[in-house]
Amino acid sequence: MAIRAALAGLMDLVAPRRCPGCDHALDWGELGFCGACGPLIERLRHGPAAYDYGGPLGEGLRRLKYEGRTDLLEALHALVVPLAGAHAGKVDAVVPVPLHPDRLRRRGFNQAALLADAMARELGVPLAEERLIRVRASVPQASLKESERAANVHRAFEGRRDAERPRVLLFDDVRTTGATLRSASGALYRAGCSTVRVQALAGVP
Repeated sequence: MAIRAALAGLMDLVAPRRCPGCDHALDWGELGFCGACGPLIERLRHGPAAYDYGGPLGEGLRRLKYEGRTDLLEALHALVVPLAGAHAGKVDAVVPVPLHPDRLRRRGFNQAALLADAMARELGVPLAEERLIRVRASVPQASLKESERAANVHRAFEGRRDAERPRVLLFDDVRTTGATLRSASGALYRAGCSTVRVQALAGVP
């Protein structure tokens, strides 16, 4: 543990951790969001999304998603892990909302899976990326009107059956209208899931 702490301290000196919200270097030993951005992260009271997508969290998620800033994952995981308590003992696997294979090749990673990994580890269950695949490419939801989003993702997913793990937690990075999560949940139920719980890190109130 002492060696690990020393290595972490050395890395902070060589390549300081950065705040996902403002991208400023954090002070030595500081974790997560900086003192200015942290208080601006707003917890949502209702629905499957935990935090408001606006402000520093939205900036951090956009940096991860569109700039490939995987160095920000540690700070974002710190927001994901506390959400696990609501699902403890109630799920057998965590399933991230998948990208279409073409988009996955272009981006190089699925941000929902990278975030969901922290949830799966905290719950002590598998991260089951193979349980859900995206079978139809769609226009990015953010570019569409709310009325168009349900049609855009209709039957866009296909579930894979796993009788040994019928209770799953479906995880996404951002929830807007809920159309993507509804479509993905339907695919998992059609594949035999008995329970599909839903969790998003951020959402639009």
